[in-house]
Amino acid sequence: MTAEESLLTIRSDGIYHGIPVFPDNVGGLTAIITGANGISGTHMLRVLCKHPKRWSKIYALSRRAPYMDLPPHVEHVTMDLLQSPGQIARQLKEGDIKADYVFFFAYIQPSPAPGRSIWSAAEELVKVNKSLLSNFLEGLAGANAVPKRVLLQLGAKYYGVHLGPTTIPQEESDARVLLEPNFYYDQEDYLKRFCEEHHCAWNTTRPSWVPGAAPDAAMNLVYPLAVYGAIQKHLNRPLVYPGDLKSWENLHVLSTATLNCYLAEWAVLTEVAANKSFNAGDDSPFTWGKFWPKFANYLGIAYEGPQINTAGLLEEHSGQSTLPRGWGPVGTIRYRFKLADWAKQPEVSAAWEEIAEESNLQNKTLGDVDRVFGFIDAAILNSWPTSYSNTELRKNGFFGFVDSTESIFKVFEEFVGLDMLPDYFSG
Repeated sequence: MTAEESLLTIRSDGIYHGIPVFPDNVGGLTAIITGANGISGTHMLRVLCKHPKRWSKIYALSRRAPYMDLPPHVEHVTMDLLQSPGQIARQLKEGDIKADYVFFFAYIQPSPAPGRSIWSAAEELVKVNKSLLSNFLEGLAGANAVPKRVLLQLGAKYYGVHLGPTTIPQEESDARVLLEPNFYYDQEDYLKRFCEEHHCAWNTTRPSWVPGAAPDAAMNLVYPLAVYGAIQKHLNRPLVYPGDLKSWENLHVLSTATLNCYLAEWAVLTEVAANKSFNAGDDSPFTWGKFWPKFANYLGIAYEGPQINTAGLLEEHSGQSTLPRGWGPVGTIRYRFKLADWAKQPEVSAAWEEIAEESNLQNKTLGDVDRVFGFIDAAILNSWPTSYSNTELRKNGFFGFVDSTESIFKVFEEFVGLDMLPDYFSG
């Protein structure tokens, strides 16, 4: 084998394929996971716990108590990352908390002004989320607990997709979109400075829409989609697609939480991946047009596709006169209705209460409607493509893949296990 050649071993794990295999002598590692109760933190914990010899000690940090039983080698730590670095350092020292690797998923979504998009509070997003990261990393430094590497999860908003059409495919080397403050840029810049100052390595990953199950339904792609389907089924109504033909056929990248976490583990344990950013996607092109009939069949109900005639459709434009791609027309979405408005209808909320009572579900009412259903509205109605380049991942040796539709159906089953969906979502 020449110096330019390398041998990679990969495996399958259920619906996940191309997962890296690590040498048997990689073991006794320690990790800290922040945001451990969220979608990404939950799945990071699951991925690491599959290999307790490799990851012999894991600290799961969150503000709230864990919602699931933890194995003996996992220690939950209740920690508020908005407290000062000194307070965090003191808590780390008192608990003798230090680790080889940090997986940073902590995130706070500020409430937008009434009538504004869920990501419109740009300056507040920067302020609060940069503080989460800087407080924690400075706390680690103050406790003499700087790790070997820090992985920070960013997202597709790095490319400005929330502001309008971008250049495609999105590549990690794309220029930043400076139309408004973006907390990902502030976090990334801070992380690089910290790691340079403290002589440790870093990674960032950039997932798109993330299928995954966790009790907090906010920022969740799958849960509000399932609730919509359950209520339409309960009311003997078809699964009506709310958007237009363009959004129906629009190409999306989904980034399943479990696969993202396989990528995160690979990134921190792979020397050639050090100090690099990677797109995180399923490598499974996804459109609502392909998914919608399968979803209706899964539920055993009829469906209605998009309204072809645009007359009578509601219309909104991206709020920027200058687009992320720098040229061309503004982004336009057209729709019959929004699920955030649908969820506020009295018969809809009453139907969910009946479903929750019949199935003894955790969420007895439809709460936090604008935040929960505003997220799925953004995913469904968007009419400009997300198309991630996988070139950097492949060059560096990661080949993970999952069928995005299979992933969504798998997440349905996980929500049944959390008592958040009726049993018929078990497939």
